[in-house]
Amino acid sequence: MYIFLIVMFHYIRNKKMSLMDVLSILSEFPAKGHILDVCATCHADATCDDKPDGPGKVCNCKYGFVGNGRTFCQDKDECQIGASKICGQHTTCHNTYGSYYCTCLAGFSPSNNLTVFIPNDGTHCQDDDECRIAGVCGEGARCRNLEGSFDCSCQLGYQVHNGLEPFNPHSDNASCREVDCGPPPPLPHSHTVWSQSSRMGTEVVYQCNSGFHNVGTGDVSTCTSAGQWEGPSMLCQEIVCGSPPIIESTEQVWDGHSTPGSTVLYVCKEGFYYKDGLNISMCNENGQWTPPTLTCQGEDLRATITLFTYLTEIKPPVNHLSVLNEKCLRWRAAKYEEDKEVYQVTYEGSREYQRSFHDRGKQRLSSTADQLELCLNLLPVTNYSISITALSSRFTATISTNTSLTGTPAPPEFETPVPTLRLRRSPDTLDPISLYQVFVLPVEGIVMFDCSSPASSDISRKIKSSAEYITAQIDVGHLGREMNFTVGDGLYYGGFFNAPLQNGRNYYVIVRAVSQWKSVGPNSI
Repeated sequence: MYIFLIVMFHYIRNKKMSLMDVLSILSEFPAKGHILDVCATCHADATCDDKPDGPGKVCNCKYGFVGNGRTFCQDKDECQIGASKICGQHTTCHNTYGSYYCTCLAGFSPSNNLTVFIPNDGTHCQDDDECRIAGVCGEGARCRNLEGSFDCSCQLGYQVHNGLEPFNPHSDNASCREVDCGPPPPLPHSHTVWSQSSRMGTEVVYQCNSGFHNVGTGDVSTCTSAGQWEGPSMLCQEIVCGSPPIIESTEQVWDGHSTPGSTVLYVCKEGFYYKDGLNISMCNENGQWTPPTLTCQGEDLRATITLFTYLTEIKPPVNHLSVLNEKCLRWRAAKYEEDKEVYQVTYEGSREYQRSFHDRGKQRLSSTADQLELCLNLLPVTNYSISITALSSRFTATISTNTSLTGTPAPPEFETPVPTLRLRRSPDTLDPISLYQVFVLPVEGIVMFDCSSPASSDISRKIKSSAEYITAQIDVGHLGREMNFTVGDGLYYGGFFNAPLQNGRNYYVIVRAVSQWKSVGPNSI
């Protein structure tokens, strides 16, 4: 025993063995009189196995541990060599005590369809096809699968919003929205005919206003995939008939206007008298004057002396034409007393403030009277051109008149109590120049309200707690047949603040209908 210790000391000095190694070696030698039980000395994370090279037992660390099997067995970190080497491509390695497991990176999944795996059975990570999930890119988008990921782009008729293409909805805020071109752009002297849709492919047809015609090459605008209206090559120019035709032996009574609806009256020159034919020409919407057929006959000089008195008394079949009270015509007829004449009266009205407005009418009158009067159903604030034709001679006389503002649309009816009003109304031709004003009057003793006071409609007035104020002003032309209006909702209407009402106070609510044209107009309550 002593000899062995000397040898060991010499071995330690030369080999530089650690004290732990020496103790491990010495522990294999049992004390005198004892038989060593090797298996009893094995580490908790070791197994006792038969020696492969002879009789006896030996302690070996279990799989996943490294050490001498007796005094220590420490965990082996399998992941330290790299996840791709131990788990395969597109993986993450997770070390555990005495073992490890693998998971797939985002965008990949195990071939055995389990969440975790150890690749000793051939399991590997394969690409996930995210595009198999319906709607993964959102509405209006198409999906493209990539290795470990995917991206999205917008379909035709959609535009990317809040980002760029391609995009990933999991990492970006981008999405696809349907193309919306908004309302089509206005063109001078024209109006649009469309379905009120502004999606891609929608077409809008432009039409020139009355009195204008298109001199361009197109009249259709299309909403494009870029979200913009493709401008039509349209140009509306005013229709002009030019100079009216010249008829021999006649003179023209003309105001110089040559736009559609303008008229020219032809009268025979001095020394000539009316024989037959139509003596009026009108500029039509095709830019042409209607042909007059008036014929003027020269006087017979041989009969001048004998017929002088008679010839000087010849008058047009319709003369002394005038307008009475803006709506009634008055004229004299030149004919034999016993003859009955048939007159055809036509009128056409237009408005400066409403280019699309047209009012046309026709009436017939049979009479033997020498002086006639006819009242027409003319609308207010309208410019009219009126023609009277004596059908027997086809002679036409023309006169113009302007009607004034004489009335306002009827005020609305209230169906619900304050503060919510339900207004019902009937459309009126004066809607474009009419408005409703809603007044609020606190009930304080005797209340007086002047409906016709122009000061009441001054938008600069401040709200006073003890006096009436306008709480809303609404253009009638913007209303339908019904409207719900809540008094005191705190919003602005026509530039007036709809101030909240005070609890516990009593109020009068008055609606005034106002029609105004060229700074003059009546009111109604």
